[in-house]
Amino acid sequence: MLNSPGGRFPRPFATHTRRAVAAALAVPVLLLTAACGSDDGKTSDEAVVKVTGKPGAKPTISVPKDAKPADKAVTKTLVEGKGAVVNKGDLVRLDFSAQTMKGQNLGSSWTPQPGTKPGAARTQVVTEVTDQMTQQMLPPKVLTAAAGQKVGGRFEVEGTAKALIGEGLNPQSGIKPEDGLVWVVDVVGAKKVDKKAKAEGTQAAPEDGMPEVKAEDDKAATITIPKGEKAPTDLKQQVLIQGKGPEVKAGDGLIAQYTGVKWEDGKKFDSSWDHGGATAFQIGTGQVVQGWDQALVGKHVGDRVEIVIPPKLGYGASPQHELAKNTLVFVVDIVGTV
Repeated sequence: MLNSPGGRFPRPFATHTRRAVAAALAVPVLLLTAACGSDDGKTSDEAVVKVTGKPGAKPTISVPKDAKPADKAVTKTLVEGKGAVVNKGDLVRLDFSAQTMKGQNLGSSWTPQPGTKPGAARTQVVTEVTDQMTQQMLPPKVLTAAAGQKVGGRFEVEGTAKALIGEGLNPQSGIKPEDGLVWVVDVVGAKKVDKKAKAEGTQAAPEDGMPEVKAEDDKAATITIPKGEKAPTDLKQQVLIQGKGPEVKAGDGLIAQYTGVKWEDGKKFDSSWDHGGATAFQIGTGQVVQGWDQALVGKHVGDRVEIVIPPKLGYGASPQHELAKNTLVFVVDIVGTV
């Protein structure tokens, strides 16, 4: 699972598959140092920051001269969406823009990654709405403010760094506890997920040279590497169960169950079943290894896909990575999109 429940940091799969976060999203990471919880000190009538612009476009944030940040998290709905209401525990896809009240940029999902082609899918935050630190792009008090909002809407969260981040504030960030911070967030999508969801249907036999897959009950799949077979040097994939859902597009928040093993020894190194069940991540934007982006964009909800990823499409570009030389085999059940 990419984002762990219960406040733990991302487990090995996130570390192993998530590529370097874009520079536009990197600054918030520098603010935060540790997992932390969040109380619900929220109000809607004390915001001092002015935000203009419509959801779907980068907002303009302006701070009146001599404005003082509240010493608690202040949440304000800027535009009420017309979609589903977000509940705590839902998986969400979010756009955000953040800055200090002094004007220092803290990152924005509207800022394209270097080398991104015009019209390419934007890197967004895909995570579970929880009051624990599931990832380091949005502090828990900003993330939990999404609960009660509607898809298609926009809200802001402001307050001092102490109020929004608390003890998790990284002193090396240059941000002082009394400094004001502002996050403007668009709710792009949200979905309640059955953590035990999986692909259903008759599974195809493995094609020549592909590992055998046995997926039974609510546990990690068993993947058996064919004896005497050399690891392929190019990406290999096979749809084992054909789903009937919508096509997965670049930029979607893909909800999946997965299990991964190493071709070299057949040993499992991660599985969503071992960490709470189905999870979500953005596909087709470079947030996971190239093999995932190439294999899963264009598939359909309900598919079970087996992917064999050579190092050049996995971690070969990172020589110090513990899986840099490994060919990776994944079985992925696409159970939804957000």
